[in-house]
Amino acid sequence: MHWAVTLAVIVSAVVTVRPLGFDGRGLAVAALIAVNAVALLARHLSESRLPPRAALLWLTLGVVAAAALIGTARTGSGYLFAYFLVGHIGYRLPLGQALSLAALAGLLCSGVLYFRLGPGHELLPWAVGLTVAVPVVAGILSRSRQRAVEALISSAESAERAARAEARTSVLIERARIARDVHDVLAHSLAGINMQLELADALLDTGDLEKVREANSKAHSLVRESLKQAQWTVHALREDSLPLLESLTAMVESSGHRDALTVTGAVHELPAQVTQNLLRIAQEALTNAARHAPGCGVRVELAFQAESTTLRIRNGPATATGKTTADADVGAGVGSGMGLIGMRERVALLGGTITAGPITEGHDRGGWQVEAVIPV
Repeated sequence: MHWAVTLAVIVSAVVTVRPLGFDGRGLAVAALIAVNAVALLARHLSESRLPPRAALLWLTLGVVAAAALIGTARTGSGYLFAYFLVGHIGYRLPLGQALSLAALAGLLCSGVLYFRLGPGHELLPWAVGLTVAVPVVAGILSRSRQRAVEALISSAESAERAARAEARTSVLIERARIARDVHDVLAHSLAGINMQLELADALLDTGDLEKVREANSKAHSLVRESLKQAQWTVHALREDSLPLLESLTAMVESSGHRDALTVTGAVHELPAQVTQNLLRIAQEALTNAARHAPGCGVRVELAFQAESTTLRIRNGPATATGKTTADADVGAGVGSGMGLIGMRERVALLGGTITAGPITEGHDRGGWQVEAVIPV
């Protein structure tokens, strides 16, 4: 559109401005039309290709050439060059420079008409020359609109970049969550199964079939436990997971500890993310208790408070040969340190706190306690 307007102004000048020739005044008019045409065409150069000082010099020379054309030509639409150049001055230059140069253009054009420097100008009053400065306002407004559009586009691009970054962060968080779930379900179980199978393989050379059967039986037990944990993991990943209380009750009972759950406070529904992470913490603690303190007693407490929800899992010392749950993450060949790390990551995502450590006094002395506090 802008190119069409520019070409229309140039063609109009060539067709209407007189005298136009190859000698005398006609040659001067032709030369000034060419200079004005170049000045007008230069407005299509981007700001990155034309430094501010060069733009100021080019537009100043263009204004002088436009005023000179008005003073040299007898008739025609040469004055259009002045109007369009001044309009572009308002668009291209800073406000102070634009107003100053527009005022200069108005004074030059009105001076040409006032002093009748060229022939035929008695038909136009000198005040018409002052109107040449008016288009600068349109240029300034156009520049403001353009800057507003650019700001909106930049804001939209920034928002899009932020959205992409947030999406990438969400993917990384989800990957970390899945990694925790995979560890919780498989790491301990597979390590324990592998250890029992290696033991059975070693015992074959001794001929002690009773101990081989015992190791094989423990491996089968760990497989069944792993399947049960996998079911709980799938359950926790589902969108339509059960409420915390019902899910936790079923989990505790399936681990072999009936009537081990105590609930205090006013029971209320928690967000799905809180429910899922508390269930995974409970599952990890119960798994550690069963594996590293076999035969121990377990107590699970769920406390609903006004400002937080607390989950506490306590187990006593092992009543059979084994380890306490303190060894869940440091035991040779079994722990990887990821269980407690996973618990901490889960609680950190919810803005809560978690403590885990040995019990040093009371009935469960020698056992282990995990306590997670999640703010409401």
